[in-house]
Amino acid sequence: VNEYKENQNIAYVSLRPVETTVLIKTAKVYLAPFSLSNYQLDQLMCPKSLLEKNSNNEVACKKTKIKKTCRRIIPPKMKTTSSKSESTLQNSASAVHTESNKLQPKRTADAMNLSVDVESSQDGDSDEDITPGLDDFSGLSPYERKRLKNISENADFFASLQLSEVCVESVFKTKIKKPKRENGVGCRRSMRLLKVDPSGVSLPATPTPPTLVADETPLLPPGPLEMTSENQEDNERFKGFLHTWAGMKKPSSKNTEKGLSSIKSYRANLNGMVISEDTVYKVTTGPIFSMALHPSETRTLVAVGAKFGQVGLCDLTQQPKEDGVYVFHPHSQPVSCLYFSPANPAHILSLSYDGTLRCGDFSRAIFEEVYRNERNSFSSFDFLSEDASTLIVGHWDGNMSLVDRRTPGTSYEKLTSSSMGKIRTVHVHPVHRQYFITAGLRDTHIYDARQLKSRGSQPLISLTEHTKSIASAYFSPLTGNRVVTTCADCNLRIFDSSCVSSKIPLLTTIRHNTFTGRWLTRFQAMWDPKQEDCVIVGSMAHPRRVEIFHETGKRVHSFGGECLVSVCSINAMHPTRYILAGGNSSGKIHVFMNEKSC
Repeated sequence: VNEYKENQNIAYVSLRPVETTVLIKTAKVYLAPFSLSNYQLDQLMCPKSLLEKNSNNEVACKKTKIKKTCRRIIPPKMKTTSSKSESTLQNSASAVHTESNKLQPKRTADAMNLSVDVESSQDGDSDEDITPGLDDFSGLSPYERKRLKNISENADFFASLQLSEVCVESVFKTKIKKPKRENGVGCRRSMRLLKVDPSGVSLPATPTPPTLVADETPLLPPGPLEMTSENQEDNERFKGFLHTWAGMKKPSSKNTEKGLSSIKSYRANLNGMVISEDTVYKVTTGPIFSMALHPSETRTLVAVGAKFGQVGLCDLTQQPKEDGVYVFHPHSQPVSCLYFSPANPAHILSLSYDGTLRCGDFSRAIFEEVYRNERNSFSSFDFLSEDASTLIVGHWDGNMSLVDRRTPGTSYEKLTSSSMGKIRTVHVHPVHRQYFITAGLRDTHIYDARQLKSRGSQPLISLTEHTKSIASAYFSPLTGNRVVTTCADCNLRIFDSSCVSSKIPLLTTIRHNTFTGRWLTRFQAMWDPKQEDCVIVGSMAHPRRVEIFHETGKRVHSFGGECLVSVCSINAMHPTRYILAGGNSSGKIHVFMNEKSC
């Protein structure tokens, strides 16, 4: 083994020792940390005899012990050889070989085989013990030899485990069933689940719970219904009541010619209105959803629509007061809208959720069917003409129907769909009757009845100032120059509708608690027919009251008293007289009127 001294610029090399066997013309280099300062370059040249031996394709393995000259001692752990370090050392060996060829270019004729065996100073293990049977793997690299050796060792190891025989036995192995008990008694079970008394006596069978039937009120039969009172058995008194109201004449229209009163005189008249026990009536059994006052100037008649399809009439001029209340049942679901006919005072029209619109005729004592649509649920209606011959009906699903009472049958003339998801109220302009306003979820729209289409009718104007659902929207009763809306965001809004063809500006926002909850009927702010710049609305404040606001937002008057102990959600004012009626959610009406009229 020749040793050489490399370039003086390389001061120190520190590498782990790696054992490698070189066959035939492959150089095998074992490198160990050592200093090159103690060796000369000519000592690395292989002798000629060694080259001649390798030319016969025989393995030349000579052992030479090279003492380490590095200053530090190699620990035992560095003897372990890894694939990564082996490749690094081979690259280093090739670099050394290249450098030696550069130093001596004359010796390039013969191939040089280096066999350098490094033996650690700590143990004297020889190379022959590590690489047995080299002739069997002639021509393979050290890595491939090591790989084949590992494969052979692993195969021998797995063969000794006999895994294949164990797998075959586990596949054909059958499950062993547990033997049944001879006495036939299984696991212990609960006597309650077996429905057995602890004493061993069988318990009686559990009664089957009754099946719950949906509470669906069937629709009343189509056609006219007889006007029969549910709470009055005296037919003679009832016939007298019908005869009295059938003879009522159409009221005069002097109120429209008088114009508006001053706020001072209006407030003075309101202060004279009082309530007493004699003006509190129990009319229906359920909450009141709608209310109307007969326009008669001589007698006082209040009509209410209730939750369970009832229509109640209360004659305040008849004594005792229990004899003046008459309840009818023309519908099967809530009556949400109620009007006395402007053309015939002996007619009262009622609309219900059940998809029917009926006209109660006092002269004939029947409820005639005007419009019927069992597939849709109605919410509100109003008169498009002053003679009450044509109607506009709003549906809960956002559709609208035009109904002509002069045509035979109970169908519509035109059914149109709107852009609103729901319609709660419909109200016609008092002067320009082709316009009507609808209140829905969050929008209030004004339509022209002449431009309605069967699909996708677009509104003329939309009021988008509301943030929550809208309970109602009404034009002012005399001129229609104002619109009042009641919204669930606890605000009453008043708009200027004097010019319907353009945008309607917002005039006033009145802060008012409209959160009635689940069990109370929603508030609906209504205009006073005598004073169209004032609105009437119920209140949640204590003590209970009914309030009147001016269009500027100022409170004009508050109705209250010891007899008013509940919330009046629905209110109506007489068109010519100072009479106010409020209905609550228990079927009672509270009437405020002048002491002279009582």
